[in-house]
Amino acid sequence: MITRERSLLIIISGPSGAGKSSLSSYFVDAHDSCRMSLSATTRPPRGDEVDGREYRFLSTEEFLARKEKGEFAEWAVVHGHHYGTPRRFLSECAERGESVVFDIDVQGSMQLRKGYPDAMFIFVLPPTRRALRERLEGRNTDSTEVVETRTKNALEEVSYVRRFDYLIINDNLDQAKADLEAIVRAERLKAGRADWQRFLADE
Repeated sequence: MITRERSLLIIISGPSGAGKSSLSSYFVDAHDSCRMSLSATTRPPRGDEVDGREYRFLSTEEFLARKEKGEFAEWAVVHGHHYGTPRRFLSECAERGESVVFDIDVQGSMQLRKGYPDAMFIFVLPPTRRALRERLEGRNTDSTEVVETRTKNALEEVSYVRRFDYLIINDNLDQAKADLEAIVRAERLKAGRADWQRFLADE
């Protein structure tokens, strides 16, 4: 179990259909001290999504006004809609000692890399492009045109993989979950993150 003593920013990125949402949700559910990043977006809600739970749904005008005020730690335009992470949300989680898990696109990840260099950056890919397309088609939520666009965008997104710290090939979800657990555990054990000060303070 992850402790509350030190918060982490866990950035999980990759193309649509790679499985980053499944991995992010699993990790947050498995660890009480983790929170899912709550992004703002201008896209309309899908299915039973609720404002303040999956996203903060904003009008384009309100989103742009907040962006101009510098209220977002990162922001990007993805598939024609604006997305952004409120700085206030991250600072509040850090004050409570909570780690934050991001299910985020590549553009946003690169912005977070600049502002939060100590965060963990994990890229998720399916084993093949065919597998990616099959997953997108299997959702039954997007038109053929959207599937085509997202498949094409995946080729550009994968070019950023070397800028990430870790790569998870999501061929088997259970194995991908185990890989994610191992990655975070390894980060926790790094000397720079470990509570070695406790050893010096204890007599």
